[in-house]
Amino acid sequence: MDFIPDKFKDECGIFGVYGHPEAATLTQLGLFALQHRGQEACGIVSSDGSELHQFRSIGLVADVFDEDILRRLRGNAAIGHTRYSTAGRNTVKEVQPFSVICQHGQLAICHNGNLPFAEARRRELERGGAIFSSTSDTETILHSIARTQASNVVEAITKVLTETEGAFSLLFLTLDSMIAVRDPRGFRPMVLGRINEAWCIASETCAFDLIDAEYVREIEPGEMLIIGSSGIVSTRPFGRAKHAFCTFEHVYFSRPDSIIFGRSVNESRHKMGKQLAVEQPADADVVVPVPDSGVAAAIGYATESGIPYRQAIIRNHYVGRTFIEPSQSIRSFGVRLKLNPIRDLINGRRVVLVDDSIVRGTTSKKIVELVRDAGAAEVHLRISCPPTISPCYYGVDTPSRAELIAARLSEDAEITDISAISKFIGADSLGYLSLEGMLSAIGFDPEMTCNACWTARYPTPIAAGKAAK
Repeated sequence: MDFIPDKFKDECGIFGVYGHPEAATLTQLGLFALQHRGQEACGIVSSDGSELHQFRSIGLVADVFDEDILRRLRGNAAIGHTRYSTAGRNTVKEVQPFSVICQHGQLAICHNGNLPFAEARRRELERGGAIFSSTSDTETILHSIARTQASNVVEAITKVLTETEGAFSLLFLTLDSMIAVRDPRGFRPMVLGRINEAWCIASETCAFDLIDAEYVREIEPGEMLIIGSSGIVSTRPFGRAKHAFCTFEHVYFSRPDSIIFGRSVNESRHKMGKQLAVEQPADADVVVPVPDSGVAAAIGYATESGIPYRQAIIRNHYVGRTFIEPSQSIRSFGVRLKLNPIRDLINGRRVVLVDDSIVRGTTSKKIVELVRDAGAAEVHLRISCPPTISPCYYGVDTPSRAELIAARLSEDAEITDISAISKFIGADSLGYLSLEGMLSAIGFDPEMTCNACWTARYPTPIAAGKAAK
């Protein structure tokens, strides 16, 4: 059986280095730090100034790249990508970075985000004779750049992305430059770092820590950085747009040791937990996190409520993707592969169980069962974000609205039926953090964030149209 956690999946992480003799090795390490953003496949493209060298494969970063492969990825510049498979095929042809040879020279690309326009653009390109090797929306960007009449690759990239709607944090690699671009709304994070005289780009700052690089700054929404032998050139070639930073990066996607959109993820989650205790108190004996993403919020909840915190559920970090379930079914088999309770910390106690989110509700139901089986007298589930009612179209692999428990069990689209969800999950009570409380805890301006998964209000018309279907 496949054990698939009932969580939203960020579809990828990106990392790049320019100006370092061990660029490919550093990129591999950067991808290792970003493994949480994509665990299906990974790839690296490097440049030695005369040729691009590429290796892509299905699998985890530590399993895919060995010393021999990294030796073949020659050059002082490299970009890399970690990927989750989505609705498309999960083959090596889907693995990024993609690379081509076209009128603008040798060019590679990797992408964090989603392009809602891509299906229509793909059909248009195919009618013009384009031949695609993957189902990825990212490949439409490459084809468009290859066909653009421009004097150089930077001009071609600018022209194509000016006409592109959606979420994109992009890294390009040419023979002599690395180009980073973030969409004008800034949906997905992208940061700039430095290691000695070399420059590096990443989805999250935690990737810099691993290679001892200095975090310089966030790449601004709508900014393009051209990094070459003469240094960095920053331009803003796109029209201004209202910012729409993804709040879910702070709720779940990003590692707690990262700085995302200028704020500490760990601090955000801790403050969300404290606010959750204010808004959703519980008469209980112990606060228990659902590891690992519920830990910081649970500590905040315990701090604010005065209820003792206990790490009473242990996570097995060495679980692979596929298992054969015994023919005689074991209840909650998938969850038990990954999580196991410490009974003496739970038995006879009223438990506040803290998690970051509920998606379909199936895993939450099994975790509540797990805690009850360990002898809990009561189980009060607390969630450090609002009810999730809508899919994402900006670079996150999410279920349809019909699969989301907060939408499926609520007759009124405007009012979430908490009692129905609580009954399905089997908790004695259920409480969510409010949207206002969550944004206040993080310190985000509501007008500068994307909260569509909780509000069904999308910042772009194409996504809104897709959601209405």
